[in-house]
Amino acid sequence: MTLPDAPGTPVTVADLDREKPVPDGYVLLDVREQDEWDAGHAPGAVHIPMGDLPERIDDIPEGELLVVCRSGGRSARSVAWLNQAGFDAYNLEGGMKDWQQAGLPLESVGGTPTVV
Repeated sequence: MTLPDAPGTPVTVADLDREKPVPDGYVLLDVREQDEWDAGHAPGAVHIPMGDLPERIDDIPEGELLVVCRSGGRSARSVAWLNQAGFDAYNLEGGMKDWQQAGLPLESVGGTPTVV
């Protein structure tokens, strides 16, 4: 899978490789709230809620960021902020809802059944 050259360009789940949805050199950044994260998230994702990004700027991983929320709205706003702050970020349109519908891997906190 090759992501677009220009940060900020939207990406869809259909653009991802089903075998390895997060390409080498990219980090999946989940900007949903804690309860959403706990209920179901992608393995290996980094969790920083959208409202916490400014105060946790030092916690944002280096590398290109594939940003996700539940359906794509919060992640689009986060991508705009991240790109202004100097990060290379891409919005995953359709969010975790599309991720789940595509059958991509999910896990939950505590091993409970996953919910997106």
